[in-house]
Amino acid sequence: MPYPEIRPRRLRRTAAVRRLVAETRVDPAELVVPMFVKEGLTEPRAIGSLPGVLQHSRDSLRKAAVEAVQAGVGGIMLFGVPATRDERGSGGIDPDGILNVAIQDVTAEVGDATVVMSDLCLDEFTSHGHCGLLTPDGSVDNDATLAAYAEMAVAQAAAGVAVVGPSGMMDGQVGVVRRALDAAGYTDVAVLAYAVKYASAFYGPFREAVESALEGDRRTYQQDPANLRESLREVELDVAEGADLVMVKPALPYLDVVSAVRAAVDVPVAAYQVSGEYAMVEAAAANGWIDRERVMLETLTSIRRAGAQIILTYWAVEAAQLLRQRY
Repeated sequence: MPYPEIRPRRLRRTAAVRRLVAETRVDPAELVVPMFVKEGLTEPRAIGSLPGVLQHSRDSLRKAAVEAVQAGVGGIMLFGVPATRDERGSGGIDPDGILNVAIQDVTAEVGDATVVMSDLCLDEFTSHGHCGLLTPDGSVDNDATLAAYAEMAVAQAAAGVAVVGPSGMMDGQVGVVRRALDAAGYTDVAVLAYAVKYASAFYGPFREAVESALEGDRRTYQQDPANLRESLREVELDVAEGADLVMVKPALPYLDVVSAVRAAVDVPVAAYQVSGEYAMVEAAAANGWIDRERVMLETLTSIRRAGAQIILTYWAVEAAQLLRQRY
């Protein structure tokens, strides 16, 4: 036969054939949309560095949650932005704090139609912007912070959350949260461990979204971007402490880490496509340099292909709508 005898292009010839043989698919049910709710707002407020993303009022949050459910997304991750902060992040533990009332609002609105999750960290609530309580010399006190996380977990569970997401990278946080939930009778509340969270430069727009008061950096507790083996150790510890799911954050710069984590554990693996990843694509698209929708779906496909079963992304609702049209 004339060369070439083997023609892989046959399986790329039409859109229908490409769909038939696609090795990786992103399903709307695998997407989780992060949402911000700010105390005291009466109308949603745009976030300049995150085009299309809002700080919600309590009313607009409920409406956005319904829209997310209608789009078919798998979950909603809630972040609270309080009107006032203190050194101990008391607003995160207060049953009437903005995050806890937002959990109540969303669970009342959508019930079990999607998975309601909450960020379990002090950084949005502390006047210094760190993820934990500080010692007199200004360093983060790991064990004192764990006690606060335990209280925060119980407060979120009492508000009705289905999944808590301890994200502060304190040693032992998953075990402390699991024990606190179980002791309070919330044995069915799952723990999504931010097991691998790097001290990344990609978080900038998020800090605008939560109006972070952080000065300095978080390199003493978030991971060094140079390290992979350390990530696998962190994941192993979190699973041993009772994590139901584990997450890698950010996603795109760490696809090798996502893949390695997927190979190492038998619990579901999530990845967070963080604010800087989103903002770069939006900025390039606004300048006409890239095809926005194609790049959006390509990035999500790459994260799924690397092994993340669950993807947190600010595009979740829009991507879910596009994916339902496509398939």
